[in-house]
Amino acid sequence: MTSTVHRMPSTLPFSFRRFATRLGAAAGLATAAVLLPALAWAQGMPVQQLRAGMHLIQAEVAAVPAARERGLMFREQLAPNAGMLFIFDAPATQCMWMRNTLIPLSVAFIAADGTVANIEDMAPKTEDSHCAVKPVLYALEMDKGWFARRGIKAGTKIEGIPGVR
Repeated sequence: MTSTVHRMPSTLPFSFRRFATRLGAAAGLATAAVLLPALAWAQGMPVQQLRAGMHLIQAEVAAVPAARERGLMFREQLAPNAGMLFIFDAPATQCMWMRNTLIPLSVAFIAADGTVANIEDMAPKTEDSHCAVKPVLYALEMDKGWFARRGIKAGTKIEGIPGVR
């Protein structure tokens, strides 16, 4: 019994190997885009993409008291352009502290319309209060200096916050 092997001509109009590699890379990126937020959900924190001008932020959302109380405590690092968005129940002069927080952070206090009220730098493992200059509904914690390095200051609008138009 003989079998015939049919070979594809080597002069295809495209490289299947190159196509498969690109397809695999695209699938990998698509998978990462789906899985990264899922990893935060697995830790009990939804992720919301925010924008400050041209800068994208991947913010874990702390919208319930237990999540707000824990915040970024015990974290040893943050991914680039990652942070935590605190959503409070009502506008108030909110204050933050850094007990059990191992990394230096900057916090932007944000009004109900998404406008930054003020930004404070915070040292790790301290109980110093860092407060909003006026009633705010949100606070966004990022690596220390993140806002300053990007020219983000009071008056900047943060887009993508749930419920803000």
